[in-house]
Amino acid sequence: MAWREAARGNRDNRRTPDAPPGGTYHLDGRYVTDEPGFYCALGEAMNGPGTYFGWGLDALADCLCGNFGVRWPFTLVWHDSEVARRCLGVAPSTRRSMTFEEILAFFTEEKIKIVLA
Repeated sequence: MAWREAARGNRDNRRTPDAPPGGTYHLDGRYVTDEPGFYCALGEAMNGPGTYFGWGLDALADCLCGNFGVRWPFTLVWHDSEVARRCLGVAPSTRRSMTFEEILAFFTEEKIKIVLA
């Protein structure tokens, strides 16, 4: 959780333009065992270590509009996606965590191509 907050704090420090649409990004899914882990891995996939690309689905939707390093459409290759499939949405928390299937549905709705690897 602390890593996600640190990355979120870095979002305003970015002064580089967005990458052009149509790129391919690689999400390292080995440690996506909870929702904060997903957003940390996604930020790193999109913009490099210690960076931000959303902390919830509404924030992620905002990031897709630009000014956060990457604009849609793009392809996201999700390596070791089975880790998230097994873990997301099943651990107890103070609120219901989103599931792997809900994340995939979100990306599909936003017309982001996902390749599960």
